[in-house]
Amino acid sequence: MDLVPVLLVPGWGDHAPANLSPMRDRLVGAGWPESRVSALAFEDPVGSNEAHALEIARAVQILQSLTGEDRVDVVAHSMGGLAVRQYIQFEGGHENVRRAVFLGTPHRGTVAAILAWGEGGRQMAPGSEFLNRLNDGDGFPEQVEALALRTPVDLRVIPGSSAMLPGAWNVEVCCPTHNGLVDDERVFTEVRHFLLHGAEGVEGPDDSIPLRTDWSR
Repeated sequence: MDLVPVLLVPGWGDHAPANLSPMRDRLVGAGWPESRVSALAFEDPVGSNEAHALEIARAVQILQSLTGEDRVDVVAHSMGGLAVRQYIQFEGGHENVRRAVFLGTPHRGTVAAILAWGEGGRQMAPGSEFLNRLNDGDGFPEQVEALALRTPVDLRVIPGSSAMLPGAWNVEVCCPTHNGLVDDERVFTEVRHFLLHGAEGVEGPDDSIPLRTDWSR
């Protein structure tokens, strides 16, 4: 059986595919055909997550068309995960995405956003209108399995608990940097197992936190 196609989504200010090539190379090395792993490059890397979500929608449609698959998996780094959530929660993406992985995504914002520019930077500020809307209501759709990975030495996501997503399998991996999350062997092991087997495939350390429903810790 063919492996489910994977769309890689970059973070704030990143210029894919270069920034995502380590993750792409690892997926291909693990058996995913090159034609089934696509890396997205946003037109405006610091633009709004709403605009990025529409670009994700187009990229998903293209990947579906090229592979003939009804659903794809998504692996997003940093702010790219917020755009993925916008797509899944408000743009009908829950019908097209099977599993979503968030690597160091500031789900409740980050105080480091004070140093970020562009609409995307403003939207990452804790308490922004965008984040309030994203985190209100019914939350992350149950139709999409989700894995949120964080590192305890993340200097881009502050507080670190913001990298946790209620309704997802939340795992802390020690100790890549924020950018190093896309090129860390232990992180990739978690990603690969999750893409292949869902939540049952997540190994994680002893303090993994599955299916949390609050923002504590």
